[in-house]
Amino acid sequence: MSQNNNNQIESRLWSAADELRANSKLKSSEYSVPVLGLIFLRYADHKFTAVEADLVGQSTGRRKIGPTDYQARGVMYLPPEARFSALLNLPEGSNIGQAVNEAMRAIETENPDLKDILPKTYNRLENSALSELLKLLNSIPMDIEGDAFGKIYEYFFRQVCYERRAKGWRILYPHLHC
Repeated sequence: MSQNNNNQIESRLWSAADELRANSKLKSSEYSVPVLGLIFLRYADHKFTAVEADLVGQSTGRRKIGPTDYQARGVMYLPPEARFSALLNLPEGSNIGQAVNEAMRAIETENPDLKDILPKTYNRLENSALSELLKLLNSIPMDIEGDAFGKIYEYFFRQVCYERRAKGWRILYPHLHC
């Protein structure tokens, strides 16, 4: 994927985060966390799906494919309720924030190294804002070269730095060129 496409993706994500901030009760310092949490879930789901396709047919009558098979391939196990597609396909009127919180808890349960790390404050967001954010993240291609999650995280961090610097904050991360 070209640098121009990466820039477009970053800009679209930042616009979504800014829209989320504008339509929520979150402070400017809080809105990047839920967006990054969903980006993380999208990326983890992409990796999980790729390994799942490889594992299809390897189950036997005596042994079923389970979490350790995914973890042996360097991928987090995602239970069905924590899959990105499950969140996208929630029935109309569902509490999306609660469903995302439960997905994050399910991921932590299956992957103990993440215990108490993933964000679980999605119930503070409006259903409509979360629905739009999920749709936007679903539209982002996953063929970004290199560390897509790292690139997006650094972009968000820089944008937060720019905003805070404009408000007179002193930023102590010069290596990110804030």
